[in-house]
Amino acid sequence: MQRLARNGGTAGLLRWLAGRAGGWAGIARSDGTVLSASGAAPSRPPTAPADAPDAPDVPRLVAEGVRALTERGALAYSHDTGAHTVLLFPLPGPHAPHGEDRGAAPLLAVVTPRPVAPGLATLLADVLMPLSLCREAEAVERKRRRVDLAESRGREAVLHLLMTGQLSIAHQVAGALRPRLPDPVRVCVVECPGDSRDEVARVCAEVDGGRSWIVRCPVYARHLILVMPDGGTATDEAVAALVDRCVVGVSEQVPLADTATGYRQAFHALAVAREVPGRHVRFGAAPEPALVVGHAGRQWAEALLTPLLTHVPRRAQDPGSQELAATAASWLAFSSHATDHLKVHRNTLAARVRLIGELLGLDLHRLADQAALDLALRIRATPAPVCTPDPDHANDHANDHANDHASGQYDGGAAPGHANGAAHDLDEVLRRPAVQEWAARQLAPVAGAAEETLRTWLRCEGRLGPTAAELGISVPGARKRLTRLETVLQRSLLRPPSARYDLWLALRARGSAAAEATS
Repeated sequence: MQRLARNGGTAGLLRWLAGRAGGWAGIARSDGTVLSASGAAPSRPPTAPADAPDAPDVPRLVAEGVRALTERGALAYSHDTGAHTVLLFPLPGPHAPHGEDRGAAPLLAVVTPRPVAPGLATLLADVLMPLSLCREAEAVERKRRRVDLAESRGREAVLHLLMTGQLSIAHQVAGALRPRLPDPVRVCVVECPGDSRDEVARVCAEVDGGRSWIVRCPVYARHLILVMPDGGTATDEAVAALVDRCVVGVSEQVPLADTATGYRQAFHALAVAREVPGRHVRFGAAPEPALVVGHAGRQWAEALLTPLLTHVPRRAQDPGSQELAATAASWLAFSSHATDHLKVHRNTLAARVRLIGELLGLDLHRLADQAALDLALRIRATPAPVCTPDPDHANDHANDHANDHASGQYDGGAAPGHANGAAHDLDEVLRRPAVQEWAARQLAPVAGAAEETLRTWLRCEGRLGPTAAELGISVPGARKRLTRLETVLQRSLLRPPSARYDLWLALRARGSAAAEATS
């Protein structure tokens, strides 16, 4: 009994009892409802009369026995049906303290063939205490799991608020949990082997000493996201060293308000870490495009996003502007996986994306429009003072129409047009010297055949099948080329969040500058 109570719990004890009784064993509520059971209804014993039924109606027998025990207020109950015997014992424990009504306690019920095996009643009386303790331990474990799930969902909610820039609300929600949100931070993405995410989370907490926010990724089932205070213990390196086949990507130091940027950086570093022996990579220095667009870029983004940010839903249950903006950011980052991130149905996601495209006048099936919207949302999420200064932004309005002829130079598709009276065309923003320098750094690692593969992939809207067909190779071959490009560029390409928007913008910027130089 003790061994089964430790290793098998209630189910193990009931299986053992059913075997010892040669019949059926279960737990029933005080109203006769069977809660758990093991074993089959006993067949007719050899000594039973010829007209006896082959097997008893166990639920009926148990319900009748429970009613009889309750009516009589007995401490146990035994009833012979001719071919079988029903034995009932109330379980001790918090349900039935000594001296109180025992009828409310769950009961151990056993249906066994007659004659009852010698010592069976004594055995059942002896098993009541370990069986009751097992049930209580299992109830405590279920409560613990519910608490863990609630805490996990709370941490996921705080991360979602950080990713959507709602910093004050994130601090309020985080106040009920521990630790306090650090600032600045490094974001770390840990890819766990197999089904070991809970174990890796425990290792992270032990190594870190409880200083970081550890969140189970709602999108990727094997990922943990750590929001770590910058400096101190190198938690990411320690986890990669301690856990076999664990892969770790880490961002640069970013302000807490830029957690979304840190996550993208860590995800890109993770793609590189899969290909290196140490399974650990920190994101290399590379400015965000939102930091180099200057005043002109901020005006362009504001004009593009105004219809979305000022949208008023027709019905109270329809999504408002803030919810639509969060949906757009999640969909651009995670594609179809945004349903897991936002906890919405795929039809709801599709309807919201369609509405966003209609409001902005964009075709969000095109990579060009996706890249433009992604850049605009990132500019909006970036505080203006940290952007690269633009000394001559006073003249930004002068040449709205001067260079529209450049819009077709990059063969990845035409740039998005003027959206709702936007003050600045995207090509004009991309021709800024700071943006040109950023683009050159993005594309510096690729040349020749690698660049042609990249251009073809972007021209085919980031789809493997059309890319392979245009390159004249197989789909696995195209995938291998892009995997090699991930290592060269130190960015994720094939899994969202992908660097395809940045790369499209970089190639667009190069093409726009070349067109201006030849005009």
